[in-house]
Amino acid sequence: MTFDPLPGHRFFVTLDPSDAYLPAAQAALIALVAAGEFSEVKGLGGELEVMPYAEGGVNDSVHQLGVRHSWGRITLSGGVGRGPSLWSWYQSGLHQSLGARRDGAIILLAPNGSPAVAYTFRAGLAASWTGPDLAGLGDAIAIESLQIAHEGLMRVPIPGIG
Repeated sequence: MTFDPLPGHRFFVTLDPSDAYLPAAQAALIALVAAGEFSEVKGLGGELEVMPYAEGGVNDSVHQLGVRHSWGRITLSGGVGRGPSLWSWYQSGLHQSLGARRDGAIILLAPNGSPAVAYTFRAGLAASWTGPDLAGLGDAIAIESLQIAHEGLMRVPIPGIG
């Protein structure tokens, strides 16, 4: 049995996590209506805070106790688009934080274009927006980024993928 890692350059982002559960033919259409096109996604991760506890009378080791779990912020970076949907989401969090929470999914595609792995997040808030660096003498693409603070990340099994 061989293991071929998935390429990390074919993915899309949507703000409706149920998209991760769609059949391949329908999921392929999501890229046409996804929340945005991004060149980079960072921060898919979590961390367990660990507290060392030295037990009296035990001198050869220190116990490691799990205290609490936290999730990293997901950062989406991409070219500045003409649509205002992500900027509107960030703005709504400034004025109405309860209504600004969204669930979402980052879906990694196999080389043939079918969904291979999906990561869903819940109760996300657009916590930070960074605008593009602009320079009149260059020809670089204007890149903006959005950080999403969320309350949980899950790897979703894709039907038909071993």
